[in-house]
Amino acid sequence: MSRIANKPISVPAGVDVNINGNAVAVKGSKGSLGWDVHPDVVVELDGGEIRCSAKVDDKKVVALTGTTRSLLNNMIIGVSKGFEKKLQLVGVGYRAQMKGNSLSLSLGLSHPADYPVPEGVQIETPSQTEIVVKGIDKQLIGQVAAEIRAYRPPEPYKGKGVRYADEHIVRKEAKKK
Repeated sequence: MSRIANKPISVPAGVDVNINGNAVAVKGSKGSLGWDVHPDVVVELDGGEIRCSAKVDDKKVVALTGTTRSLLNNMIIGVSKGFEKKLQLVGVGYRAQMKGNSLSLSLGLSHPADYPVPEGVQIETPSQTEIVVKGIDKQLIGQVAAEIRAYRPPEPYKGKGVRYADEHIVRKEAKKK
């Protein structure tokens, strides 16, 4: 049995969970999220706790049960607290600023890169070299942060580029004569 799937998810106050067949809807102070659970996974709401279990004792279904539990937990955290990912720009002249509904990035390219902000995501630029991506969908926040980072990933010699705030760049030594 999956150790993660065995842990019940406690539903905090102010979060409503509706389970209708395979459809799970979570509503909280920050917004609402919905997801269709795999038919082989059973999700039940018991008092203030959500429990996930497998219908069949199959290795793939048991793994899917743990994944389902993690995704439901992320949905509950998202609608109650929200998620955020911080990015830093390292390099001379590297800047970021919000222009309407798009993020304008000056990353040493011949033109500024404009990233259109998708629905359900807020992007803030507290300073010219910091970007904060916020929202309720953890997967979407990670995807948006990865797409912004992909414009100029950090390089190993000088460390220039767009990096996550908690990311450690393994530096290389320059070529010797």
